[in-house]
Amino acid sequence: MVGTLQNVMFRVENLKKYFPVKEGFFRRTRRYVHAVDDVSFYIKSGETLGLVGESGCGKTTLGRCLLMLIKPTSGRIIYFDQDICKLSEVKLRKFRIQTAMVFQDPYSSLNPRMTIADAIGEPLEVHGIAKGSEKERQIRELLIKVGLRPYLMHKYPHELSGGERQRVCIARALAIKPKFVVLDEPVAALDVSVRAGILNLLKALQKEHALTYLFISHDLSVIRYLSNRVMVMYLGKIVEVADNDELFSNPCHPYTEALLSAVPIPDPTVRRKRIILHGTVPTPISPPLGCRFFSRCMHATDKCLKEEPGLIEVKVKHFVACHLYT
Repeated sequence: MVGTLQNVMFRVENLKKYFPVKEGFFRRTRRYVHAVDDVSFYIKSGETLGLVGESGCGKTTLGRCLLMLIKPTSGRIIYFDQDICKLSEVKLRKFRIQTAMVFQDPYSSLNPRMTIADAIGEPLEVHGIAKGSEKERQIRELLIKVGLRPYLMHKYPHELSGGERQRVCIARALAIKPKFVVLDEPVAALDVSVRAGILNLLKALQKEHALTYLFISHDLSVIRYLSNRVMVMYLGKIVEVADNDELFSNPCHPYTEALLSAVPIPDPTVRRKRIILHGTVPTPISPPLGCRFFSRCMHATDKCLKEEPGLIEVKVKHFVACHLYT
């Protein structure tokens, strides 16, 4: 799916991440949770790749693997022509200073015993970027950049609102001047009135600092607003990838069609046919041999039960994993 594309920052090939399931009296590993199962894709420099799917489909695990916060079971993650899965601890440290992550819950991701200045200043000291008065100056600049007043640097997380805490988390992520940021549902825990401000901030920061985003969300309206390309994930597999406008105007996979049918249209005169998915979601511990969407798909055939579909290009840069198109 990557081919000879230019300006590719990340190239992921056959990535797998299995978590062991301990069972029995001796807590032996007999089975594995297939969180991410044989996934391949790319991320171009300067773009926002939206990753959407149901809770538990492996989105966050995939994002953590890209930053090597958790080590993949197998596969390759190539960052500017170097496989980061094979890097030594010293080289991995140099890689991590170029990446950052903003988590879903800003309160849980901040240490309640640390002031805002300590939280933002910690990565500056750990990576040897700034200390003393220079560190304080950079903290003030970062707070202003994310729309906060500098006097908040002496506050603690519980003294801030949810939107302010998330802005602090964004400032902390920007402190090391990364090239790539994983945004793991950064507005899911915020009030609707606050979300627009955070999304506009992320857009402005991306333009100002030439950032590359992996934006993880289950909210398709947010994905549509921020992303250049969209990748749909289901039970550890990528089922569809396309440019933003193409995916929302011409969804091909039955799962993508069902997701889009649930998005409300802000026009009372327009009605959209709701696709209700029946059947049960397979367990990621023992996923089916064929298509993982088989039990809920209205177009399923015997071939879907026996043979797993691969990603094929149905249009230019529009990839779908479905037997309807083979």
